[in-house]
Amino acid sequence: MHEDDVRRVLQHPSCVIGSDGLPNDTHPHPRLWGTFPRVLGHYVRDEGLLSLQTAIHRMTGLSALIFRIPERESICPGAFADLVVFDPDEILDNATYEKPSEPATGIDYVLVNGRCVLQKGKETGIRPGRFIVRPGSPD
Repeated sequence: MHEDDVRRVLQHPSCVIGSDGLPNDTHPHPRLWGTFPRVLGHYVRDEGLLSLQTAIHRMTGLSALIFRIPERESICPGAFADLVVFDPDEILDNATYEKPSEPATGIDYVLVNGRCVLQKGKETGIRPGRFIVRPGSPD
């Protein structure tokens, strides 16, 4: 994609942010590991194209709303706790075509379904994630 197109799309109010990176590829595209840190570090912090709050909403609540998975739209009792604790001044995508699985800088904790899978930047080995089937989708 052309950088001017990416910038224009990110600024559109109906834009949601996600990745189509495939985790089972032997040599994945860098976007698998770098999409969200790139948006937060480069486009939000460095370029000021959108606010931190807007970017996070487009990555989380708005995406869940559009894909009709309400239990993932917000942080509240009874919802799934998928959380990322990061430093907005430090977050940076490090994935490249040569090293596509290079972890981002500035992410301290990741919780999936309320369980810590990344603690102080280190993987815990816990894998509580599961495939999400949207209501009304074929199994």
